[in-house]
Amino acid sequence: MKALLFTCMLVPWLVAATARRFEQESQLISGSLPGRELRAYFSDHLKSRRARRALPMDEEPDDSLIPDGEETSDLPTCLLCVCLTGSVYCEEVSPDMTTVPTLPKETAYLYARFNKIKKIRTKDFADIVTLKRIDLTGNLISEIEDGAFSKLSLLEELSLAENRLVKLPMLPAKLTSFNANYNLLKTKGVKANAFKKITKLINLYLSDNQLEAVPFIPDSVRVLHLQNNNITDVNIDTFCRSNDTYYLRTSLNEVRLDGNPVVLSKYPDSFTCMKVLPIGRYR
Repeated sequence: MKALLFTCMLVPWLVAATARRFEQESQLISGSLPGRELRAYFSDHLKSRRARRALPMDEEPDDSLIPDGEETSDLPTCLLCVCLTGSVYCEEVSPDMTTVPTLPKETAYLYARFNKIKKIRTKDFADIVTLKRIDLTGNLISEIEDGAFSKLSLLEELSLAENRLVKLPMLPAKLTSFNANYNLLKTKGVKANAFKKITKLINLYLSDNQLEAVPFIPDSVRVLHLQNNNITDVNIDTFCRSNDTYYLRTSLNEVRLDGNPVVLSKYPDSFTCMKVLPIGRYR
């Protein structure tokens, strides 16, 4: 008798509680303002991205697909890019990406190639101390604030190729590879000690610029590309040391100086410490 009475009281209470919970969840998903905004937000961006992917390769995207009042830089990084664990891919983003996007704090590898980024600011990477590789190839970068990479103590690879740089910023000390091919660099835009403290640098690419002289090259460098510049001469201290006749530069395996005005045969004493001769013009 007691069990039957208890059951009669419990069942109506469970039914009422379930009804209240269902009503609350329904309001959260479809009736409340935050729920509607969140669903509309992701719906709009998914439609926008799908529409762009459906466009022919030679057709420009329709800016009306972007929600009113929003710029590319205002959107969450992982709606514009592909974010995997520790890696962010932002290549050929449409609509145009003109600044470095806000990155997840655990980012180690950033690929933001072939966009329209114009300037690198100090704050762009200030909080992303985990970065090991940055590739900004094929942008419109003409200015980099001097402290832009100063906090990146783990950065090993940096590519600024195919941009519009006229001078180099201060570079991280642990770089092993640096690429600034196809820029507008002149010797006055490269500080005398630009590479001096980068003692682990292995690959240095500075081809297709406007350099008039060979910059200081650390002993650790193995591959050096300086082709297609305006280099007119080299001297005994360019690669060797005039005050040390026993000095040997054993690491340097490849030096390209082709496409420069310099006639290398005029400077035979400048390569005595090297195990290979530079590639270039000898007559």
